[in-house]
Amino acid sequence: MGDKSARKKQYIIDKAREVFMEKGYKTVTMKDIVDICEISRGGLYLYFDSTRQLFMEVLKADEEGGEDIFSGKISEESTAAEILVLFLVEQKKEILKKKDSLAKATYEFYFEGRPEKKDDVIRQDFDAAVKVLQKIIEVGIESEEFVCSDSMEAARNIMFTVEGLKITAQTIGISPDALDKQFLYILSTLGVENDA
Repeated sequence: MGDKSARKKQYIIDKAREVFMEKGYKTVTMKDIVDICEISRGGLYLYFDSTRQLFMEVLKADEEGGEDIFSGKISEESTAAEILVLFLVEQKKEILKKKDSLAKATYEFYFEGRPEKKDDVIRQDFDAAVKVLQKIIEVGIESEEFVCSDSMEAARNIMFTVEGLKITAQTIGISPDALDKQFLYILSTLGVENDA
């Protein structure tokens, strides 16, 4: 694919992201993408066969463009509890974000039918977060900041809670105070005092 073609494809992905953020996934049509991109239907089909294929590319682009939540925010002296709190603070920001979010579209997409394992971005993100949390918990256990008998299950439970909170935020809504209470509960299950 030449430079011009690659730029055009990226333009379509970027514009499609806007549509998916606004409308979700279920109701977006190829015509919506044609309209926002101001290209012909044939021009769009040169790059993408369906809204499903296009949405997968949007998810992949988000995954590749995602920032490391820890970069520049933790020091060598940071405790495991401080790192876990940072993780939860970043999750809170994501959960409460109403604009510039693909959450609704992503859940609609996954409820329609799961992608193949190699394309399952949500599962890959979930598994990666569990591994990071497991390592943080293990470090906290070694430093006696945390009390936990199974770091893997603790990490998985934290991520199940976070994912549940994300769905709650998109459906019935959740207040920042309610999120704080859930996160304080998570910390208390690891034996971390409320002043962490």
